[in-house]
Amino acid sequence: MIALFSFGPGFGLPDPSPFVSKAEILLKMAGLPYVADTSGFNKAPKGKLSYIDDAETVVADSTLIRRHIGRKYGFDFDKGLSATQKGIAWAAEKMCEEHLYWAIVDSRWMVDANFAKGPKKFFDRAPAPIRPLVIAMGRRHVRNSMKGHGMGRHSRAEIERLAIADLDALAGILGNKPWLTGAEPCGADATVWSFVAGALCPLF
Repeated sequence: MIALFSFGPGFGLPDPSPFVSKAEILLKMAGLPYVADTSGFNKAPKGKLSYIDDAETVVADSTLIRRHIGRKYGFDFDKGLSATQKGIAWAAEKMCEEHLYWAIVDSRWMVDANFAKGPKKFFDRAPAPIRPLVIAMGRRHVRNSMKGHGMGRHSRAEIERLAIADLDALAGILGNKPWLTGAEPCGADATVWSFVAGALCPLF
């Protein structure tokens, strides 16, 4: 049985992390049985979720999980797609993961009201006397990561305009189709759904 290491449901979403939701949808698309395990964050091989343990083969990163599923189980997430469609699907995925993601992080972690309703709860296990310090360190780490990426160097209004541009681009690709590339879902649909759901999460 494949173990998918996740945070578990939160913020009204299947998982607070769109990368975990993506991996879970990919497993469902491939029809593979799995069990969700919320005990693995401290053991994450790359320091992040998601990752899987598949018969003692550990695969970290949702994109590498997808490739593992394809290699081991012969499931083609992009079956029937043209080279152009594959290119559009890959570009949409990377826009979500490398651009829209950071706008989501900003809205959750850097907006005080949103942080209080959401990510602050991640620190509830910290001992009360040091919890404010741990929270401050956590937010500082996220802020520095955002600046390293570049998104954190923009104003909130600029970040929001960039996020809207991403969502508009996804809407343009989708058009009137039921799925990104046509009549059937492809691997990128798992990614795009997860990140759009995260961006439009009503809690925030």
